Amino acid sequence: MSLVEEVEVLRNIPLFANIEPSKLKLLAFTSERLTFQPGQAIMREGELGDDAYVIINGSADVLVNTPAGPLKVASMAKNAFVGEIAMLCDVPRTATIVASSEVVTLRISKELFFRLIREFPQMGIEVMRVLALRLEKTTADLRDVNAKLAEAGKKPAAAT
Repeated sequence: MSLVEEVEVLRNIPLFANIEPSKLKLLAFTSERLTFQPGQAIMREGELGDDAYVIINGSADVLVNTPAGPLKVASMAKNAFVGEIAMLCDVPRTATIVASSEVVTLRISKELFFRLIREFPQMGIEVMRVLALRLEKTTADLRDVNAKLAEAGKKPAAAT
């Protein structure tokens, strides 16, 4: 994939949609392209995160650790942006991302990402919007699980 094609991929991600092409070219040029094979971890729950990834091609599963073992909670595909929570909040990774097919990514360093947010406040707003949507989905999922547990006569799951 050429630099021009990588810029086009970045333009299709809401987070980067309003950034001028020259800055996207810089982002694509300074990002590291990595390829992961099926079954290979892109990141692991609990690790420190100083980078995030844009999935250019392929798909990956989002897994969280449970007492019964890993639980698949979502799937990610082309144009997904993953790993930003640990990078933004200086917390350990909240999930493991495992390639379910060959996955081609752009690895974006924390330093570069924060520089872009400083230069493009709209990108910061998009980050907040994406995280708020994920929180809303997680809250709705937790509500559904609690309703099912209540129906089964079990103690509801705790919100964190």
